[in-house]
Amino acid sequence: MQLANLLKETVDVDCDEVWENERTQTPVRVFGVRLHSMGLSVREVVAVLEFLGIGRSHGAVWNWTHKLWEAQSDPPTAAPSRVAVDEKQIEVDGETKWLYATIDTESKLLLEIDVFSRRGTDPAAAFLHRLIEKHEIGDAEFLVDAGGYLTALARHDLSGQLNYSDRNHVEKWVQTASMQIDRFHSFWRGSPTSARRWLRRFRHHYNHDRPNQALDGRTPAEEVLN
Repeated sequence: MQLANLLKETVDVDCDEVWENERTQTPVRVFGVRLHSMGLSVREVVAVLEFLGIGRSHGAVWNWTHKLWEAQSDPPTAAPSRVAVDEKQIEVDGETKWLYATIDTESKLLLEIDVFSRRGTDPAAAFLHRLIEKHEIGDAEFLVDAGGYLTALARHDLSGQLNYSDRNHVEKWVQTASMQIDRFHSFWRGSPTSARRWLRRFRHHYNHDRPNQALDGRTPAEEVLN
């Protein structure tokens, strides 16, 4: 299969306006950004493109990822009935941070992610505040561990319970994301801000591009919107 046909079949291009006046064709840029979102370092993306006969610099690929991140939207607004929350210790540029994530257990939509310098009630409350601003979660039941969530939920008049069995999906996602971060930063040294940017691209890829087996091949965004 020719490269142009491969890219057309692999990439649904819906962001031409993001890269006006760019010399590289849009499908190639989106393909490169998606490789990066899936966990490849910039260096590895450059190597893949070179293998396909497309020579681009590290700086060019880096610029593509930032331009697309700025144009990507948040997840669609959801009104989940059950929400699973988890956090995991990660390392960003040699410093210990905490990755927080929450998923709608029915649609599998990744509702929110963020990185905090520590774990506890205050970071959990700040994380929940971001959820309240973006989603209709007033009637949702939160499935949490003992990481300060029950007190944080009470601060926002939200209901929840300690649950260690029905949170497998979010725990699996957090584990995958943390592995990607570890690998990502073994090749490229970045700041917490850049980690958040990459995580939000990864969130967009997970919600909008990656078919979910639990949803019969639909994406979480399709499940919510349809």
